[in-house]
Amino acid sequence: MAETIYLVASGDLRLSANQVCWPAQSRVEEAVMAAIRANGRSVVRGHPYIPEKQHGFIDSQKYGMEVFRNLPPEAPLVVVEAVWQYTHHVFSGLLTHRGPILTIANWSGEWPGLVGMLNLNASLTKAGVPYSTLWSADFTDEFFLNGLRCWLGGAQVVHDLGHVRPLSRFRLPQQAEETGARLAAELRRGKAIMGIFDEGCMGMYNAIIPDELLHPTGIFKERLSQSTLYAAMRQVPDSEAAEVRAWLDARGMRFHTGPDPETDLTDAQILEQCKMYIAALRIADDFGCDTIGIQYQQGLKDLAPASDLVEGLLNNVDRPPVKHAVTGRVLYEGQALPHFNEVDECAGLDGLVTNRVWTALGLDPENTLHDVRYGETFAVNGKEEFVWVFEISGAVPPNHLVGGYAGAISERQPSMYFRLGGGTIKGVSKPGEIVWSRVFVDNGVLKADLGRGRAVELPPEETERRWRITTAQWPMMHALLYGVGRDQLMARHKANHIQVAYAPDAASANTALAAKAAMLRDMGLQVSICGTDHGL
Repeated sequence: MAETIYLVASGDLRLSANQVCWPAQSRVEEAVMAAIRANGRSVVRGHPYIPEKQHGFIDSQKYGMEVFRNLPPEAPLVVVEAVWQYTHHVFSGLLTHRGPILTIANWSGEWPGLVGMLNLNASLTKAGVPYSTLWSADFTDEFFLNGLRCWLGGAQVVHDLGHVRPLSRFRLPQQAEETGARLAAELRRGKAIMGIFDEGCMGMYNAIIPDELLHPTGIFKERLSQSTLYAAMRQVPDSEAAEVRAWLDARGMRFHTGPDPETDLTDAQILEQCKMYIAALRIADDFGCDTIGIQYQQGLKDLAPASDLVEGLLNNVDRPPVKHAVTGRVLYEGQALPHFNEVDECAGLDGLVTNRVWTALGLDPENTLHDVRYGETFAVNGKEEFVWVFEISGAVPPNHLVGGYAGAISERQPSMYFRLGGGTIKGVSKPGEIVWSRVFVDNGVLKADLGRGRAVELPPEETERRWRITTAQWPMMHALLYGVGRDQLMARHKANHIQVAYAPDAASANTALAAKAAMLRDMGLQVSICGTDHGL
């Protein structure tokens, strides 16, 4: 391996985010470079700090191509991430880079690098690009240093994946086989429509399922536009939006409002979000969508408040009624319209399947995705457990929260990401048994990982602490994953997102997992079961 290591960093497209996050990124880069130099290797940053921008990130695909043109194509390359990043800024360069690649993130929920790295890793996996990956809190622990020495020595970093086993090794219960087979056959025969309000959010290459892989499952995309959604919002009367707000107020949902739209959540922002909710349902009904995803990034973020309140409401069975503008028919009455945050099509497929399986089994079908944000050990019922922070800006249904709507608070989205504000559906996920999953693309193959876990209750002061070190405006789940360690999940999970759904008890959760696994397998996916306590 060559002596000199090159370092690059992908950042956000939004200048405000890059400027706010740069100090943390700079500190992490210094720690990583110190570790490399301590192993006798020189390291060179592949692109400079830009004073006029006040950051040193690769902040566009155009700039990324310029950077990679000037890098030795055979050189060992480290991609260091302490922030959420747009993968497409560096993807073209990594796709053709011939030297070894190592992705690194800091173990912190702050901006967050873990989420950014998982998205980058998943995108490289989809493209079939070989890479190694590592993470660390301070880059002095043996886990990180041993992995780094391995990579510097010219080898791939190999992680423990003993928690992952192919579905073919298990014998599923007869009920699960029958339910899964029936639902998969119904989907292939009747087909379903996935509404896409602009594809490819924030450069998330991993979140796009190629049509040729999706169509055999029975799901087809309806490619819609955020501009269409905005135009439909303009057709919604204030009176109809006010009815949605009044419905939420009556259910006990609280809105933390203030007078300044630059820093506060305002009543006007909430009214716009209610209009988006109504418009999304009407467009979905017009096009016959079974699930939808709203990108809410380039374009819509400069026209309207955030889509997060909308997403959570859509994912809830009990939600404000919306009528057809002409006929007065209640749209999707008594149903959730599964919404996948950030147009993550893998989550859209997953959410649609969960909705159908849980409905068929008579379980509450609400499900959502979260970011795999962070985690620490904590004593749960007197036992030290690794408790994950699953956290996402939108898409969490109130039925997942302690107290439902009455336990939900809407707070303004952080201004560095969401200039025009808009409220979230903030709350703590209720304790209970969960099924977690992830659909992903691996070098041309559509796959799914499924596992079992439990959302747990932590003391209020610990919950508040975790909000302070992540994003305090977003809903949070405290999650235990049965039989899956911290490093095992990070090594295997091919997404920044993880799908979760509740079941009333362990037995019903195991039944639901088995039926979902059978349905996904019969849809043509390569399914793996992760961890333990799944009853198989």
